[in-house]
Amino acid sequence: MIAIDQVLVSDEIVEEQFVCNLSRCKGGCCEDGDAGAPLERAELAELDNLYEKIEPYMTVAGRNEVKRSGRYLYDRSFGWVTPTLSGALCAYGRKDANGVILCAIEQAYLDGKIQWKKPISCHLFPIRIKKSRKDPDIEYLNYEPREDLCQSACSLGKELKVPVYTFVKDALIRKYGADFYEALTAAAERLNEGKKSS
Repeated sequence: MIAIDQVLVSDEIVEEQFVCNLSRCKGGCCEDGDAGAPLERAELAELDNLYEKIEPYMTVAGRNEVKRSGRYLYDRSFGWVTPTLSGALCAYGRKDANGVILCAIEQAYLDGKIQWKKPISCHLFPIRIKKSRKDPDIEYLNYEPREDLCQSACSLGKELKVPVYTFVKDALIRKYGADFYEALTAAAERLNEGKKSS
């Protein structure tokens, strides 16, 4: 475990390798799960404020689901999450001609319509954030790829030799800042040097 301020990072995040392989997984993490994408409380306001600019990128089914259940909803097990279509595809997702799931929020961002890329939980995947029950200021970062769905991403990561923390660099900086990422990189290098010398 690597401790940086109030964030405890699993060793797997610097030891394991991962690169999303969309041609193989088709973005299945956007429809494979027990609930929609986890949302931080501040992200609820983002969805409320930006929804009109995101809506044109959504499917009819996605827009109808938002009208029915809301732009986000509360799940007892996962907290605030995006709505889903019949418990599967995220309401903000849509499939392209090749069956790859694209995010309406991210498309609006890429087109310069909004400044919010997508929920941080999606941006950080396969890292998951868990709050400490004893101290809400402490966060745990764990490496949690989907066992079957992410096999191709794990294989590609090993082939390209890309550590998990490197793959999600932009998301980690977005969430915790550049100083955090520099500290994590330094810790990873020390960990790797220690392994080489042992």
